[in-house]
Amino acid sequence: MSQPKPLNLPFDPIDRAAESWRAHFGASSAMAAVTSIMRAHQILLSQLDSLLKPYDLTFARYEALVLLTFSRTGALPLWKIGERLMVHPTSVTNTIDRLEKSGFVCRMPNPEDGRGVLAEITDAGRDVVRRATADLMAADFGLTMYGEDELRQLFDGLRTLRVAAGDFSTASMRQDDEHGGLL
Repeated sequence: MSQPKPLNLPFDPIDRAAESWRAHFGASSAMAAVTSIMRAHQILLSQLDSLLKPYDLTFARYEALVLLTFSRTGALPLWKIGERLMVHPTSVTNTIDRLEKSGFVCRMPNPEDGRGVLAEITDAGRDVVRRATADLMAADFGLTMYGEDELRQLFDGLRTLRVAAGDFSTASMRQDDEHGGLL
């Protein structure tokens, strides 16, 4: 799997920044955590996009295809894709445009909404999801350095942030826990 170019620094730059932050502004735990999350995002996105490049996919396009694969009919309204992927409508349009150009989805009128449009996954889209997923799974989505318990802790810790942001309610979180959760 392709990695971002290693920095090979003789020190942890985020820890160093936290020390400077403390000296200038005070408590630095939140700043260090956010900076670490942002750097992890950069690293993971680079790795995942490298894995998906041979399939003419980015991670955002892959997520849209997987969502369509999981849907009952293989088709969803564009607004629902945006809602489920938690992205702006413009991003959905761009994503579907690229997937359509690659032959992985086609647009069709929504029979339930005369003005609406559905994105429907094609056979080529289903095939590319199957092959790309095999590669992502083999690479543990770039998280091979973590064990199952650590992955669950990461998920749970970040889920607290997502609940606080209003992504979903704590009641639905309890239902997930009763049904075995995501992991």
